[in-house]
Amino acid sequence: MEPSDQQIIISVRDLVVGFGDRNVLDHLSLDVRRGEILGIVGASGSGKSVLMRTIIGLVPKREGQITILNTDRDTASAEAINAIERHWGILFQQGALFSSLTVRQNVEFPMREYLTLSDSLRTEVAMTKLGMVGLSAQDAEKYPSELSGGMVKRVALARALALDPKIVFLDEPTSGLDPISAGEFDALIKTLQRTLGLTVFMVTHDLDSLHAICDRIAAIADGKVVVEGPMKTMLASEHPWVKAYFQGARARGEILGEPSSVSGPH
Repeated sequence: MEPSDQQIIISVRDLVVGFGDRNVLDHLSLDVRRGEILGIVGASGSGKSVLMRTIIGLVPKREGQITILNTDRDTASAEAINAIERHWGILFQQGALFSSLTVRQNVEFPMREYLTLSDSLRTEVAMTKLGMVGLSAQDAEKYPSELSGGMVKRVALARALALDPKIVFLDEPTSGLDPISAGEFDALIKTLQRTLGLTVFMVTHDLDSLHAICDRIAAIADGKVVVEGPMKTMLASEHPWVKAYFQGARARGEILGEPSSVSGPH
């Protein structure tokens, strides 16, 4: 059964994005449903991150329509665009923390930009967000250079949650993490999605993440979404790239064994 329009939180139609004389995305269409974790996969250079950055307005499009929270980016006023931007949070691939700010100040940054809060309330909210991602009060006054890779990701996630978003965009959230840290981060994302009712748009190449936490997956090839659906749809696909990715040698352990279930952090 097709979801109703009310359940679609992001709608992308016939999107064309290019650089120079090459189109990276070629009339791509995709829906993101409210409350789901959607994994976006594709070969290197397929346009996964370009799609995410175009949706949030960092990369211009050549053609197509993008509607977010029932707001058309092309026809909306600057005030309307600013309003919907407050409803999403973004975790970039390397965390993109400000090196000159402490952990707490990094998390407070979006609040300084968008909200009028007292210093004490802003700090209180920041500490709450840090607690949600498993970081302590002692961590709050550290600088990014003092953090492990996993802690950087957690701080970046806390900052993405600073404005209580409805949508969280994650660009390769487990990239650079060891398998144990990646698994813990997956569990954290799933727990937060469940408890906060988030919609998660996740660009990833991590098969473990796709198995463990994604409700649906969209595979991009040749500038379009070639297959979308739950993991069983991916495994049944005969598309050459999708078949190679999900049934190749690196995937064999997950395919033959049961993917591990994800529970919340302890």
